[in-house]
Amino acid sequence: MNLDKAKKRIAKQVKKGFKGYPQITLSYFGKSADCATEVVIQFAQSEDEKVQEQRFRSETDTREDEVIQSALLKIIERANVNSVIEIAGVSVL
Repeated sequence: MNLDKAKKRIAKQVKKGFKGYPQITLSYFGKSADCATEVVIQFAQSEDEKVQEQRFRSETDTREDEVIQSALLKIIERANVNSVIEIAGVSVL
């Protein structure tokens, strides 16, 4: 899938805001605020259940990696979630 298309589709889901559970949260991490070398995707079925987590790492910026962004989109679509939350910015490791 095209990188821009995947990013736009993820952004559209994020823009909807919190609509209840199930929910996916995206967090980006890196050695500096300019380059996110890791993304963590967390899935919560409900507020009380344990959160499932998956990590993707890259030598380059994960936000600009077509394979990773396409994988995130597929996870979001297949999980049939009500909410997609993206933590703003890049957390420094």
